[in-house]
Amino acid sequence: MRVSRRILIQVAVFAVIALVAGTIMAFGYVKLPAMFGVGRYTVTMELPRAGGLYPSGNVTYRGTTVGKVESVRLGEHGGVQAVLSLKSGTDIPSDLTAEVHSQSALGEQYVALLPRDGTAAPLKDGDVIALKDTSVPPSVDSLLDQANRGLQAIPHDSLKTAVDESYIAFGGLGPELSRIVKGGSQIAIDARANLDSLTALIDQSAPVLDTQAETADSIQAWASHLATITGQLRDNDAAFAGVIDNGGLAAEEARQLVERLQPTLPVLLANLVTVGKVAVDYQPGLEQLLVLLPQGVANSQASVVANLNTKQDYLGGYLDFNLNLNLPPPCTTGFLPAQQRRTPVATDAPDRPAGGLYCRVPQDSPFNVRGARNLPCLTRPGKRAPFAWMCESDQQYVPLNDGYNWKGDPNATLSGQDIPQLGPGDPPRAPQQGSPPAVPPPAAPPPPLAVAEYDPATGSYVGPDGRVYTQTDLAQNAPAEKTWEDMVIPPMP
Repeated sequence: MRVSRRILIQVAVFAVIALVAGTIMAFGYVKLPAMFGVGRYTVTMELPRAGGLYPSGNVTYRGTTVGKVESVRLGEHGGVQAVLSLKSGTDIPSDLTAEVHSQSALGEQYVALLPRDGTAAPLKDGDVIALKDTSVPPSVDSLLDQANRGLQAIPHDSLKTAVDESYIAFGGLGPELSRIVKGGSQIAIDARANLDSLTALIDQSAPVLDTQAETADSIQAWASHLATITGQLRDNDAAFAGVIDNGGLAAEEARQLVERLQPTLPVLLANLVTVGKVAVDYQPGLEQLLVLLPQGVANSQASVVANLNTKQDYLGGYLDFNLNLNLPPPCTTGFLPAQQRRTPVATDAPDRPAGGLYCRVPQDSPFNVRGARNLPCLTRPGKRAPFAWMCESDQQYVPLNDGYNWKGDPNATLSGQDIPQLGPGDPPRAPQQGSPPAVPPPAAPPPPLAVAEYDPATGSYVGPDGRVYTQTDLAQNAPAEKTWEDMVIPPMP
């Protein structure tokens, strides 16, 4: 029999299609390699009882099917053993729990593998999931029997009331309840994914909770104060609302005021920074001044009312004409020598000499007891010095002399200290403009005194130049009392 070329082509095409279809069915649906154990490994799960589990049931890991139940058999030492055939290529941590669940109330049990530690070593062929790490669902028969007993124990009228009230409470809230359930499921899934972090949080929360328990009194006080504040805000609601309503306008007015003061305000604030620093450093002294000032004013007031309720015609302090001149004498030690002092007729304004001019006698001297040498060092209690740099340093105040050398050079000293006293960083002292040099030249010796004898009868005498002079007030006939004319008119020769 002769077969045409067309039929041969059709038979060849049909054979190819049949071969491809058979291959797909064998590997895709029948899965012949899996039937012979290719690409799979087995794990044994120990169960207290079968719990409705059957061969060919699904095995899931994180909600994904990863194998089948190969067989369910009795264990050698009691219980039930389920052999799980799992796909290779999916790493399942060995630190896990295996739970048997039901797809529905009618059965269709499956195994859910739930890892406890995602970093554990993966399962391998021949591993055994111990009985302590497995669980099975309760029996449906016992569950229905217990539910029936529970319903019989509830009075029918009360049960009807509970159902009616439940309908009233939850009727029409299906979408909301569905969102709550879905949200709870998502929270549970996220908690399972972050189980290690949640476990660490729970384990390490004890110290935080202990601190809260130990500070319970403080928390209660804070809550009480907060309640007081909120109560005051409630009682002054109108005033608080007024502050909110008018606060913007007040802030705008303040902004405009600052803008108007902008040319001078920054300069003023910059200057106040220096004043503020000084005030901070001398805060104890300022505080003492504020303490003593009221008492000083009171003493002054007491002195001007000394004649109160007396027969005097005026009010005022008592006058005392006991002058006590030069008791003690004025302090000149530590100031410029007489040769360098400016005359009262000078009208220029030279620069102040570098350093300090102050009474430089011992600190316990009776001269100028409130002088700069006795200023207290605020940062060094118990120390007194005329300069802040001397207070901060280890240098002590050294006087020039005892202050009683009121004749001659008042600064005569054996210590060799300079006048005025210079501090660290002060420029060298320069002589004042318009004044003699700091070190005057040696003075010429005074001329010898001329001595001449005079005639007591006439008051005549011969001067050093050889001429004869007459001093009438030296004569014996000089009047005992003189008039103002005699004092004004010079004597005649």
